[in-house]
Amino acid sequence: MSTHRKSTRRFSPTGSSLNEAQVEATTTILELLEEEKASVSSVTELKRAWEVHVVDSLTGLEIPELASAERIADIGSGAGFPGLVLAVALPNSQLDLIESVGRKCEFIQRAIDAAGIANANVANARSEELAALDAHRESYDVVTARAVGRLSTLAELASPLLRENGLLVAWKGKRDQDEEQQLIRAAEQLAMHPEQILNVGDRAGSEHRHLHVVRKLGPTPETLPRRPGIAKKRPRG
Repeated sequence: MSTHRKSTRRFSPTGSSLNEAQVEATTTILELLEEEKASVSSVTELKRAWEVHVVDSLTGLEIPELASAERIADIGSGAGFPGLVLAVALPNSQLDLIESVGRKCEFIQRAIDAAGIANANVANARSEELAALDAHRESYDVVTARAVGRLSTLAELASPLLRENGLLVAWKGKRDQDEEQQLIRAAEQLAMHPEQILNVGDRAGSEHRHLHVVRKLGPTPETLPRRPGIAKKRPRG
């Protein structure tokens, strides 16, 4: 049972597509983040965290296939964003938040319990490990990732988790032509195709925020996943 006590401070977020109950659940998450002693995020002050974590996460709903997805994997979840916010905003979707750092997973689980998020689970594992299991391999409609690696690395990690025609949605900062070209070079061997780049900086937590949408076009290559950590150390492309 959670021991979190709701703050008595007045907090009225603006510009949100969430209903009152969803705002309350999300505020509970942010209050836990502000109280958290372990370092799980560099942004914890309530008002700033609403912009940086919540508003930023909600920009993903501008992608119709994410907004309607039944099963979503959030890789490299960190403190739980965008995964926790998407779980609150999409109660009919199932969210699996995948994070390899134990203390971050502990925080995510406390947030899930305190906010009563019934459609979210946390997995203390690397995405490559889960992608080798039948319960996760090629079973997700959408994979999300927020600033956890290069695009080609994210595409490689997402590919074995995604069903055919599924999407990777990657939250990134300023556009990087070299990084985008690396993804294009790696795309065919990953069965992934760069499809769209949305500039959402005027309505996100970062003025340079871009959402990269990458579609899986075929079956998972037999070479994927590689051993944990290799996609980051030796990215394709």
